[in-house]
This record gives sequence, C-alpha cells and structure tokens, in this order.
Amino acid sequence: MKEFQFIFQYIKKHRFQYIAGIITLFVVDFANIFIPKMTGTITDGLKDGTMGWAGVKQGLIFIFLLGLTLAIGRFLWRYFLFGAARSIEKELRNGMFAHLEQMSVEYYNEHKTGDLMARFTSDLNSVRMAIGPAVISAFDASVMTVMVVCQMMYYVNVKLTLLAIIPMLFICFGEIYYGKIIYKRFKARQEAVSDLTDFVQESFSGVRVIKAFVRKRSELKAFTKANQNAMEKNLDIARMQSVVMPLLDVIIGAASLITLVYGGYLTLNGEITLGRFVAFNQYVNMLVWPMLACGDAIHMFSQGGASIRRIREVFEEKPEIFDRDDTEEIEKIEGHVTFSHLTFIHRGHTEPTLNDISLDVPAGTTLAIIGRTGNGKSTLVNLLLRLYNTKPGQILIDGRDINTIALKTLRENIAYVPQDNFLFSDTLKANIAFGSEEDMSAIVKATEAACIHDNIISFPDGYETIVGERGVTLSGGQKQRSSIARALMKDAPILILDDALSAVDTDTEERILKNLKQTRAGKTTILIAHRISTIQNADAIMVLEDGEAREIGNHDSLMQLNGIYREMFEKQQLEAAKGELEE
Repeated sequence: MKEFQFIFQYIKKHRFQYIAGIITLFVVDFANIFIPKMTGTITDGLKDGTMGWAGVKQGLIFIFLLGLTLAIGRFLWRYFLFGAARSIEKELRNGMFAHLEQMSVEYYNEHKTGDLMARFTSDLNSVRMAIGPAVISAFDASVMTVMVVCQMMYYVNVKLTLLAIIPMLFICFGEIYYGKIIYKRFKARQEAVSDLTDFVQESFSGVRVIKAFVRKRSELKAFTKANQNAMEKNLDIARMQSVVMPLLDVIIGAASLITLVYGGYLTLNGEITLGRFVAFNQYVNMLVWPMLACGDAIHMFSQGGASIRRIREVFEEKPEIFDRDDTEEIEKIEGHVTFSHLTFIHRGHTEPTLNDISLDVPAGTTLAIIGRTGNGKSTLVNLLLRLYNTKPGQILIDGRDINTIALKTLRENIAYVPQDNFLFSDTLKANIAFGSEEDMSAIVKATEAACIHDNIISFPDGYETIVGERGVTLSGGQKQRSSIARALMKDAPILILDDALSAVDTDTEERILKNLKQTRAGKTTILIAHRISTIQNADAIMVLEDGEAREIGNHDSLMQLNGIYREMFEKQQLEAAKGELEE
C-alpha cells in the first residue's frame, strides 16, 4: 500500500496523459472486437449466397477502417502512456539526485555507491515498466477479456463460451500466486545486482592499488563469486518463468481444443453457423493476448513494487543537516570563529572524537591545527562546514551559533580544500572555476597563487586539458595545487586547507604559503598539516592529542613548553637531517 501511495503522487501529476491513453486504449480494444464479427458475417454471406461483391467490398472497407483506427490508436496510447511513464522516471531520478545531495556525510558512510547506482538505473527502469507497459497489459487483460467474452456469448453461443474460458480461469488464479513469488525473487535479484555494481565500481576506482599489490587474480575470484550470485538470482526468476510460460501454452491449447471439438459439434448440428464458428475461433485467439498480458502485468507490477520500495527507502531517509526554524538571514560573514567546549562523538562510537575544545579565532587569524593521525583534525573542520551536527553554542561564527546560520550562506563563505583533492572529469578551467564564474583573469590569478599556472600552460591543451576521473591524469601535487586554486577562486572569508600541501615539495610549499599570506590578508585561514614547516608561521597553533587541545599558542611559545609540539618539531628536524645525509 505504501508503494502505491508513493508512486500515485507522481501518476496524479500526469493523470490527463493516463486518462487520454486509457481512453485511446479502450477505443482500440472496442474496435478490435468487431473484426471477427465482420469476418464471420462475410463468411456466412458468401456461404449462403446472401452477400454480393458490393457487400463484400463494403465489409472489407469497414475492416480497413477498423485497422486504420487501430494503427492510429496504438500510436496514441503509446505516446500518452509511455510518455507519462518516461516523464515520471525522469522526475523520480531528478528527485532522488536532489534528495541525495541533501543527505549528510554519515548517510554515504553507511550506503554503498553501487547500491545507489542500481537504484538509479535498474530499479527506475522496473518502475517505468510497472507504470507504463504494465498498465497497458493490465487494462488489456481486464477490459479486452470482458469485451471479448461478452461478444462471444452474445454473438456466438453461451455454453461454448463458458467451456472455452474455464481453462482461462486457471491462468488468473495461477498468476496471482506467481506474482507473490516473483516479487520476493526480484527483490533478491536487485540486491545481488547492487552488490555486483558496487564491487565493479570500487574495483575500477581502486585499479591502481589492485595492480600495485598484484591482486588481479583474487579480485577476479571475488568478482566471479558476486557475479555468480547475481546470475543465480536471475536464474531463480528465469526458472519460474520457464515453468509458467509452457503452462500458459498448455492451458491456452486446452481452450483451443475445446473450441474446435465442441464448436465443431455445434456447427455440424446447425446450432451455430460456420461464420460464427470462424469468428469464435478468432475471439479465442484474441483471448490469448489478455491472458499473456495478465502474466506480464503481474510480473512487471511485482518487479516494480520491489523497486518502488527500494526507491521509497531513499526518499524516506531524512537529512540530518538542514536549516532550522531559527535560522537567521546574514548578509556577510566576517570570519570570527569560536569553539566553546566543543565535544563530538561519531555515530556508532562510544568515545568522543573531539573532547572539550575551546578556542577563539578572531577574523583575519591564521590558525594551524597539528596532531597525529586520527586525532580529530579533519572532524573539527568538517563540523565547521556543518557536514556533521554540533550541539547548540559549541561553534560560533561572528558570535552566532553555527546551527542558526543558513547552510547556503555558511558554505558560500567557506572555501575548502579536502584531503582527497577530488577533481571532476572535466577541463582544468572548469574544475578550478567550480562554484565560481569562469573569469579567465581570476582563474589565472588563483592558479598563480597556488603555483600551478606554469604547469597548466605547459600542457598541450593548457586550461582546456581534460583531467581523468577524480583527476587521475595529474600528479598528487598538481591535484592539490588545482584544488587550492579552486578554493582561492571563492575568495571566501574563511579558508580551510586540510593537509593540502602534503604532496608538494618544500620550496613550492613556501611559495604557496607566502602567496596565501598576501592574498588572504585580513581573512581567516585554517591550516591542517603534519609538517611543522607548513604551519610554524601561523598566528595560532593548536596541537590535538586524543581529541583534546593539549597545547595552544604560536611557534615560539609552544617550543618553550617542551611538550608535544617541541617533540614533533625535533623529530621532524632529525628526519630531515637524516634525509639530507642519505642524499
């Protein structure tokens, strides 16, 4: 019932197309039942000598006009019903994409990409079949059957009709049972396809790792297992169909046999005419399609129902990050950030990732965050971007609770360079201008500040160079610097660099930091790094250890503490000296 309510809201939007299609389909079915009757009339007229050439010609013209009506009608119901189904498919796909864009990071941590892709493709295709071809099949199976049976009774013989449709009743009851079984099997098949899709997507994304670790054989073995599972689930459906379809042929054959035996007997006894016997056989053949259509409709409705449930599950997931009722309209963000006893626990964890962080960062400050891996550095800036929710009053921007600032306003005023440096499969120009206008002078200015301009103009296609998926055609340093240029294009009051200089050499790093100091004067910059050389000139440095801000100060004051920071500094100095000696 929930599946029906969910999809009916979309069908309702296109109700006029459905109404027009169904009316046209009814006209086609109604016109169809007169062809056997006219054939029988011509046969009896020729046999009895009561119809001359003029009558035959008139009958043939009538049949031709019926055929023309059928041709036009079949075009129209396809146009209306298939068009409506395609439109709903498009709306569902757009709606799913828009809804998934609103979902929080936690949602994507818990849902595989391959499964979501399967819902966008095979599940939506099954829904389209259920609200398009299945509607046609169901209408034909019901309306056409009723009209044909009534015509058989009225025009030919009631007893012959009742005997002929008895086998058809077995089809109806059998297909109800068939629909329940096929629903479960199709749902299992879709889940298997989702797993297979996710495996393929992940393997292709990590193909370099697979090659580097010589795991091709084991990955192929794992893929074969997933593929075998998908095949078995498909075969479960195929086996069911391989039993049902021959049974349909047997039952339809039984109905034809009854028609021939008993109908021939009635014709020989003179109870029905030869023409009516010929017409009756045509009517029986016309019942074959509705019976088959009934099976197709049940099959498509069952598949569609399972897929609608999977799609509905996506829409029923509610975004955790959203604009609250007390959201304030803010014209401008200055960049004053305050962390007030910030504590955060990731979903599924018992221990806090961040624990009682307090720090005031005035606008225009360069804040550096350093610490060992897994101590919550990235989590801290993700909270600032509201990729996760925080408790009220724990993060303030310009004195306002971050939860009361509109998401659009907040994120428009924060430029972010993530650790993974994601680039889209597009031109370098489009990637750098992502989220901003493609102003070439501004792009060049940003790339020069990020020290990537010279690399780009050395490429054969320059700024029009197409980067591969996730930027794989660029080196790690080039991807990082391209991401930095993209962030600088926003010219936002707050800039976050999450370990964004780890893949560049120290000379390039020094030039980028110098450029940032000039271009970011008066604006807040948050640097996350593992190398102290990256952050030692920051206005404030916070050392995270076990999710706590163990040390806060500038480089000189932290060195005087003789604590974690000094230990990290001296260790990195020794490693650098050792590297120079080895060279």
